[in-house]
Order: sequence, then structure tokens, then C-alpha cells
Amino acid sequence: MAAHQNLRLWEKLGIDLSPLVPEVYKEYLPVIEDAFTFFLDRLSLKRVAEVLAGQLNLPQDASMPERLVTLLGQFPTLQKLAQIMARDRRLAPPLRRRLQLLESMEAVTPLSNIKSIIQNELGHRIASRLQFAARALAEASVAVVVPFYVPEQKAAEPIEGVLKVLKPGIAERLEEELEIWSALAPYLDDRCAHYRLPSFNYADTLEAVKDLLANEVRLDQEQAHLAAAAKLYAGCEYVQVPSLLPFCTRHITAMERISGTKVTETDHLPDEVRQKLANSIIESLIAQPVWSADFTALFHADPHAGNLFLTEDGRLAILDWSLVGRLGKAERVHTMQIILGALTLDAPRIARALTALARATPNESAVREVVDKAVGTLYWSRPPGFRWLLDLIDAALVTADLRLSPDLILFRKSLLTLEGVVADVSAHSSIDHILPRLALRQFSREWITRPLALPTSRHFGTHLSNLDLWGLYGSLPVSTVKFWMNRLAIG
Repeated sequence: MAAHQNLRLWEKLGIDLSPLVPEVYKEYLPVIEDAFTFFLDRLSLKRVAEVLAGQLNLPQDASMPERLVTLLGQFPTLQKLAQIMARDRRLAPPLRRRLQLLESMEAVTPLSNIKSIIQNELGHRIASRLQFAARALAEASVAVVVPFYVPEQKAAEPIEGVLKVLKPGIAERLEEELEIWSALAPYLDDRCAHYRLPSFNYADTLEAVKDLLANEVRLDQEQAHLAAAAKLYAGCEYVQVPSLLPFCTRHITAMERISGTKVTETDHLPDEVRQKLANSIIESLIAQPVWSADFTALFHADPHAGNLFLTEDGRLAILDWSLVGRLGKAERVHTMQIILGALTLDAPRIARALTALARATPNESAVREVVDKAVGTLYWSRPPGFRWLLDLIDAALVTADLRLSPDLILFRKSLLTLEGVVADVSAHSSIDHILPRLALRQFSREWITRPLALPTSRHFGTHLSNLDLWGLYGSLPVSTVKFWMNRLAIG
């Protein structure tokens, strides 16, 4: 164990962690402070020296958000966490703006170091064909993006693209941090018990995120994901996925360069353009996997604003496919059963579907209590939607020991990120409003094949059988009365 254990480094540096904690979770601030101490205490002395140097290099009057972001940016795992939080509107605007700087940063790794890696990976003969820009395009948590150009040669067309190159020593740095994350879950459970707070199933969540981050340095996997994403969006005219180019290796991804503007930096555009862009984000990154009829549906697991561009020809470019997840058909069926139960105010049905989503049997009485409370908030002018569903699942995670699959945890994380991104792109777009419209559009496409399907078949993008729909239609009179009674009870 490191000799600097229990130094509470963040305290000695005068760093206040409270701005990172939304007001609704303020009671967990001591747990988060202890977790930071746990993380920093187990770092190598070299990494601790880097943290100290980073803080000492800041101006003496540096703001607290600036100090926090500098600290988070020194660790690939914490930088990823910061990117998730950067669009969370429960945080103060000054902190959000600072965190957003970590979505896409200017390169600080010397280009000469990156060129050495490129030459070692590609060999001198191939690397000498590439002409590099004078500076790197950007630097992410684990890689540097370098523009390159190959002039026209004989029958070959010129090639213009970018190389995504792993930073020197990043695999070792990531391995050190992920080892700490592995030990963090039982510690967090212990601290929650100490402060008499509910536990959040930290083991499942941290394990899912740890596995996700471990794959971020596997650029050969990213190349496979890019190929799969290109097929997924091949028929979608408003989405662009970077095409793979030659020169790919396990540590380098070569792809076409996409020019455009970060989706959250479009304030100069008309409202209708930004609204259309926000709707495109919802449709491509949420509706596409959710309403897919495929047995498994690929989704982008790191959709922060730095990975989403508005191209010069008006398309949505989805970048950086190193982190992906997959939603199974059963998970989407159970989710739709929750929505169907909410539309009919059928609490037992919702509880059964919520339990079916779990990896292990949750506390069933606690699940029913959570469901009854959530159903009690529904009435005609507030039907079940995206936010209601997320609040229901979050409540079950905390109070009913609901344990979700790693992919569902990642999808929940992606939804949290996208909710903030959409809100920052356009105030006139809302996931709660757009998803139902897209569901109805998907449903209309199924009318031709539904008469030929078995009553119980759910082989549709909406994941609803004809029997489900007949049940919904038959329950309308009773549901109407229930909704009005709920409205009267709420007052």
C-alpha cells in the first residue's frame, strides 16, 4: 500500500468536491470524499507527484471548478466520469462549462512521441508515405488524433484522414486505475453502512464501467465496432460514421477525417436547425437500438458531446466507437412491458417486468413499493415517459436491490449523457416528446405484417405482441377511470 495513505490529498490541496455532487445526492458527499481519498491513496508516488504538479502549476487564484477539472483530467478513468457529468444540469453552470473542456481537448502529448509510435506500428516504408499535419487535431483520455494525408500515386486516389493513436504509457496508467476501481466497490458499501445510507449496487456498476474502460485501449475492437456501426446506419441519410482506412493496427485506428462543429457549439444556427439536430441525436442513439427488431442491438456507450458533430453537409457524425454495448431482445421486451403496465396503471405487471430485468431476484416487496409510488404520479397530463421510466429504475436500484446487466447499466449511463446533450443542443427538443412519436412511427411500419403474426409473437421493433395490443385496447375504459382518480388524488 502506498506510503502516502490517508494524506487526504484533495483536502491538503484545498479542493472542494461538493460542486461535483447534485443537490439530490448531497447526503452522499462524505462517501464520495472517502472514495476520492481511497483512489488517491492507492496511486503510485509518480502519479501523486503529477497531481501535485498539476495543482501547483495553476494560478493561486484558480477557481474551484478549474482545480477540480485539472485533477480529473489527469486520470483517464476520472476524465471519462467527468465527460458523463459534463451535461448534467443538476450541477452548477460554471462547473459544467469546465467539465465540458474534457470532452475534447487540445493535444499536449508531443507530436514527435506520437510519430515514433506510428513509425514503430506501421514500419518505416508505410509511415514514410504519410504526410502529417504540423500539430495533432485533439487529445482524448487515452489517445491522440493526428491528421494525415497521402498524395495521389499512380492509379490510387489521394487519401485524407486521421490516425487515432494510443498515448505513450496509457495502457499502464489505465491498468493502475482500474485495479483501484476493482477494490472500490466493497469500500463504498462499507462507507455507506458507516454513514447509514442506502447502497447503490456499486459492484455491478463499477465492474461494468471498468470492463468498458479496459476495452477503450483495444483499438482493434474499435475498428470492428466502426464496421458494425457503418452497417447499422448505412440506410440512414442523416447520420455519418467515419469510414475505416488502411494503416490500422492494434494501437492505431485510421479513418476518414470528418469536418464539422461539435453539436453543442451550434448556437449561431437557427432554432429549427438545432431542433432537427437534437431530434436526430435522439433518433439515432436512443430510438435506433431501442426499436430495433434485431436479437441484439448495438448502441454507442460514450455519446458525450465531443463525440457528436454536425457535419458541413448537415449530417450528424457519430465518432469514437471504442466503447459500445448491446441490448438484448428480452431486455427491450421487458422494458416495453413496463411502459404498457404504466399506460394501464397496472402495478403488478410493471413489478413483474422490472423483476424480469434483474440479474438476480430483487427485494420483491420493495419493488412493489417503488412501483406503487411511481404509478401514483401518473395521470392523463403526465403520462409515462422517458424520465418517468428512468426515475422508476433508479429508485429500484437504490431501494429494492435491483441488479441490472452490465449492458443495461451502460445504456442507463448513455441516456444520462444524452439527456444533457440534447438539452444543450436545443431547448425545443425533448426525449420525452420525441421517443413516443418515433415509437408510433415504428408501430405504423408493423401494420402490414401484424395480421400474419401469431398473437403472442413479439418479433417486432416495438417488442409488443398483438395480444399485448388487444389487452391495451380492452383496458382503456378501466385505465381512463384510474388515471382520473390519480389526478384527483394528486390534487
